[in-house]
Amino acid sequence: MKMRIEKDSMGELDVPEKALYGAQTQRAINNFPISGEPLPEAFIRSLILIKAAAARANESLKCLTPGLSKAIQNACDELLNADDLMQHFPVDVFQTGSGTSSNMNANEVIATLASVYHESPVNPNDHVNYGQSSNDVIPSAIHVSATLELTGHLLPALIHLKQTIVDKGDALKGFTKTGRTHLMDAMPVRLDQTFHAWAAQLQDNIDNLTYLESKTTQLAQGGTAVGTGINAHPEFAALFAKELSDLTKVTFTPGANFFALIGSQDTAVALSGQLKAVAVTYMKIANDLRWMNSGPLAGLGEISLQALQPGSSIMPGKVNPVIPEATAMVAAQVIGNDAAITIGGQSGNFELNVMLPMIAKNLLNSIKLLANSGQLLADNAIATLTVNEEKLNEALHRNPILVTALNPIIGYAKAAEIAKKAYKEGRPVVDVADEETDLSREELLALLDPAKLTHGGL
Repeated sequence: MKMRIEKDSMGELDVPEKALYGAQTQRAINNFPISGEPLPEAFIRSLILIKAAAARANESLKCLTPGLSKAIQNACDELLNADDLMQHFPVDVFQTGSGTSSNMNANEVIATLASVYHESPVNPNDHVNYGQSSNDVIPSAIHVSATLELTGHLLPALIHLKQTIVDKGDALKGFTKTGRTHLMDAMPVRLDQTFHAWAAQLQDNIDNLTYLESKTTQLAQGGTAVGTGINAHPEFAALFAKELSDLTKVTFTPGANFFALIGSQDTAVALSGQLKAVAVTYMKIANDLRWMNSGPLAGLGEISLQALQPGSSIMPGKVNPVIPEATAMVAAQVIGNDAAITIGGQSGNFELNVMLPMIAKNLLNSIKLLANSGQLLADNAIATLTVNEEKLNEALHRNPILVTALNPIIGYAKAAEIAKKAYKEGRPVVDVADEETDLSREELLALLDPAKLTHGGL
């Protein structure tokens, strides 16, 4: 590889001849050969948007000339429209905790491209980074990228999943199944009740994420190094937020306290906690589907999930619930990401949190995984499943727990005696109750009708 010599405040070093980045990026590449994973593309795109908005704000405040500002904006546009964007941002996630290396990576790449649009060289620090610090840029990029990924991907996926579940539940209202508590037979429920319960869980998650979005739109930008705003124009924060809002079509505002937003990552921790709650909901739905689909002969076999691929390399004809399994693994990963983010959030030492890149990577990873798996769960599991009505009814009418409906009439002790006898003899509870009580067959059939029992006292 042909190299060129670049220099920074620490001296000279070799940089690949065709690289758009400069010395500080190369130092980070050399210093952090750890995971081989760069920060997510969503984060890099948000970082570039921040640089474009800053250039626009600084031009309005006469801190940058119109020519410099336009050159920086052109460079940002070029990057945002490039097919090979990520090749210019190779810095490892596990780097300096402030994310300075990634901030300078962006500054250097943008400066190189901007210089093509300007009559004199554009400087990464003095021009692209004007009025900014890594310490307010990176926390802002975390909030911006999380907000854009929430609004653009996760919330639409959750809304789609919830609506798919509601629609499927409505279509299955006529089916009644044995309810289960402790994985043991319980009173009957309708399938629409099961599905609408999942939908209610998802709606709670949607509501909570929407609330947290009002927090992620509050930015640290303008606080610069420690929160005091040193080297930034007094009006920069407000004007920057306006320019970024225009670029993204999402309303961003300056944070009420820059010190808090730079020294902590409480909002990211709260958002990650809510993403974990979504993961827990996904796990519940996925496991319910797996149990209901189990068998088909030796399990519950109440539903059949769409057959998507062969399930075994040795057992012909086996088909597995692959989408719920993938969803469950996503849930486990998101819960693990949350643990890392929680520890990262604890690393706010005085005026700066020093685990920002790791927090950014895991937060965006969780959002992406939940959005993608939620879409698949809706389209390739919920929407396409079918009900095995014969299997439902086979278990339903033999369920001794139906005798619970007779408690108010014959008492708990007598009902328990009937249930045990029905279970022991493998007979429908209505037949045993007909022998053991004074109630008529017609009364028993009415009292023990599974469909009516799903309405309770309503």
